Amino acid sequence: MNNFDNISNLKILTFDIFGTLLNLKDSLIPYLENNLQKSNENTNFEIVWDTWRDRQRIEQYQDNILMLGHSGYLKTCERALLYTLDKHKIIYNNEQIENIMSGWYFLKPFDDVIENLPLLQKKFKLVILSNGEQNFLEHLAKNQLKFEFDHIISVELAGQFKPSPAVYRKASQILNENPLNISMVASHSFDVIGAKACGFKSSYIDRYDLPLEHLNYKIDIHVENFIQFTDFILYGKIPNITNNNKKINIE
Repeated sequence: MNNFDNISNLKILTFDIFGTLLNLKDSLIPYLENNLQKSNENTNFEIVWDTWRDRQRIEQYQDNILMLGHSGYLKTCERALLYTLDKHKIIYNNEQIENIMSGWYFLKPFDDVIENLPLLQKKFKLVILSNGEQNFLEHLAKNQLKFEFDHIISVELAGQFKPSPAVYRKASQILNENPLNISMVASHSFDVIGAKACGFKSSYIDRYDLPLEHLNYKIDIHVENFIQFTDFILYGKIPNITNNNKKINIE
């Protein structure tokens, strides 16, 4: 079960933004459909989205491993999109790619995020720690989330994508805080495990009912959404987990 004592010294919550605060799937599938459906009538764009999302992570990992310079979030997303469309034999042109990529600037937040960020900020310093570019993150915070975070930190400052240890160490250095007093909050287990490996506390918002990697790192908080997260971290209310992966909750 979730361990309240283990997080009693928390001062800062660092948030992933893509897929944790912002709803990528519901925001971007319409851009795929509106730009590609006419010339690709029988395409299932939910499947296309799943491939695109999975490929993004591979592109980011390759970017880290090849060490040819940090490409940036949007560039790796575009590379992943091109790979995905080629894989699914989808016809496209440059204008369509530009139109689809423009959707990243209009990502919609999850409802439970909007409701609960102000409550969390009453007790904690709230920080974006994201793979996105600095200007892009500032735009999303101001215009899409419409919320003033205490700090916005891009992985550009470390020159690598998460879950590189350099990212979490750079963040704790910038925040001038012991990692033990910071929790990474994300809906991607690689992110919370990467942070945990660098001394952070870990909060897994398991929106997608996905398993954790089989690594020797225990997650401190495991919930399904931001309502459960807020109830637990502010009020000590034990969440009623219904996800299939509830066995991962930590003692």
